[in-house]
Amino acid sequence: MAFEATRDLYAELKQTAKDLQAGLGKVVYSPIIAARQNTGLSHAEFAELLGVSVRTLQDWEQEREQPSGAALTLLAIACDNPQALLAVKSRATEAAQK
Repeated sequence: MAFEATRDLYAELKQTAKDLQAGLGKVVYSPIIAARQNTGLSHAEFAELLGVSVRTLQDWEQEREQPSGAALTLLAIACDNPQALLAVKSRATEAAQK
């Protein structure tokens, strides 16, 4: 408690921001955020590709819920080989236009 009373939170935050700008820190994303970012898709596009709502995707990204079943497989593919997932999306889009 005594330590907390003596902290200068503004100075700590300012120093942290400087450290991040200098490349001394890193932002840690959830694996689900990384999977979505690997594909370059928006929340809405990625959620549609996975067959879930945007809200469900956001719950997964914020770790309020955990994906299961086929979603885990698709997320693993998005992490390891995003081009494969994007190719499936492209084929599905083409088929829907016919």
